[in-house]
Amino acid sequence: MKKKVKDKSTIEGKLVLKLYVSGMSYKSMQAIENLKLLCDEHLKDSFELEIIDIFKNPKLASEQHIVFSPSLLKKSPLPKKTLVGTLSDTQKVLKTLGITTE
Repeated sequence: MKKKVKDKSTIEGKLVLKLYVSGMSYKSMQAIENLKLLCDEHLKDSFELEIIDIFKNPKLASEQHIVFSPSLLKKSPLPKKTLVGTLSDTQKVLKTLGITTE
C-alpha cells in the first residue's frame, strides 16, 4: 500500500523509527533536529519516532547492538536499516528509509 506524503514523497506503509542518542551532545541534538525536519517535510503522519538516550537506557542500546551514537534504526517496514551520524544528508537518509521523491 503506497501512501502519498506531501507533494513529492512516497513511502510504503508507516515508518517505525528509533533514534539512539548520547544525552544532549552536539551531534545528538543535530540528529534530532535533522530527523524532525525530515519527518515534518516528507512523512507528515506516516511515521512513529522514539528517541532513546543511551545514557539513561543502556540496556536498550545493548539489545539492539548500538555501538555508535547517534544511530537511527528503521524497524518497519522491512528491511530493517541502521543509519549512523547526524542525518544531515537528507537524500541519503530518504533513500535508506525507502522514501522515494519525485
